[in-house]
Amino acid sequence: MYAVLRFIMDAGFDWLAEQDPQALILAGSALAAGIAMLARIGTGIGHGYTAGKAAESTGTNPKMVRQSTFIMLLGQAITETSGIFSLVVALIFLYANPLVGLPEAGLVVVASTLGAGIAMIAGFGPGVGQGYAAGKALEAISHRPSLQPPVVRTMLLGQAISQTTGIYALVIALILLYANPLLY
Repeated sequence: MYAVLRFIMDAGFDWLAEQDPQALILAGSALAAGIAMLARIGTGIGHGYTAGKAAESTGTNPKMVRQSTFIMLLGQAITETSGIFSLVVALIFLYANPLVGLPEAGLVVVASTLGAGIAMIAGFGPGVGQGYAAGKALEAISHRPSLQPPVVRTMLLGQAISQTTGIYALVIALILLYANPLLY
């Protein structure tokens, strides 16, 4: 079994060595852009959950329709941040990847490009978590409208803390692209 795996790895590395390094980086950039956008799944789930809870809130307390809509939109705007981070990184891959054209292009550069894209998948979690927080805030104010200000403050604080994972992913992706310690 080990011999078979070794043969496959050797054949793969031989094939990679025969390819144009710049073509590999461009291919890696295209793949990484698509991979980075996987974080949008979490944002979509978060948006859907928040919208569902806004509808539920309106059904529970029809007098709160304006407040429910406002909190839904506020919660969804914050939920969108991870998706925006992923979009920005994907656009960098497609239009301004600083790794394209490096004279020392090679497997490390290709892996760095793919690694930056994979790092952005971490934005999935904040998108879901922030949407969940917004949904629960809507649920709370539909039952106790007088508590809207403290509930919204708590929601925003929780969403801000939830965003740290997305920020960490963005930082790692940008380090791999612009200050890659593996290349110097």
